[in-house]
Amino acid sequence: MIRNVLFTTLMTAAISAPAMADDFILTSPDIAEGRQLSSDFVFQGFGCEGSNMAPTLEWTGAPEGTESFAVTVYDPDAPTGSGWWHWFAFNIPSDVTSIPGGGEVNGVELTNDYGAEGFGGACPPPGEVHRYQFTVHALGTMLEIDNSVSNALAGFMVNANSLASSTITAVYNR
Repeated sequence: MIRNVLFTTLMTAAISAPAMADDFILTSPDIAEGRQLSSDFVFQGFGCEGSNMAPTLEWTGAPEGTESFAVTVYDPDAPTGSGWWHWFAFNIPSDVTSIPGGGEVNGVELTNDYGAEGFGGACPPPGEVHRYQFTVHALGTMLEIDNSVSNALAGFMVNANSLASSTITAVYNR
């Protein structure tokens, strides 16, 4: 009897959890799934010529218990062995549901892999198509780290405290 109740409870939780996460949605008027980034969101430097602006990001449906958000932009295709962090912001208050174009963030921003704080645009090697994963994470806490940590450590903390996430993967080549 107890085994059946426990099994039913666990199955209900397992079935319900993805539905709650599916309600958390990232959108943008500037970027779209699988679409080429415009030059507005391309780095200025390293042989690339763009405006180096962050796109507008908006999200809805944060799960109950969300205390903060983190926003990341990551290129898993960079020829580094560890990808490339274009943006990492966290401790964005739970009442914030968007970041305006340009990237004004009410939170903590880390140094990107270009060596600058804040957003750094796309800039793959010539002839390569790279994916740029724009992700918002709903976190069950404010992270107890500051802007001196590495992107890898912040990523660990975000993943350990994530209630849900939503991603738009755009592409860019030159």
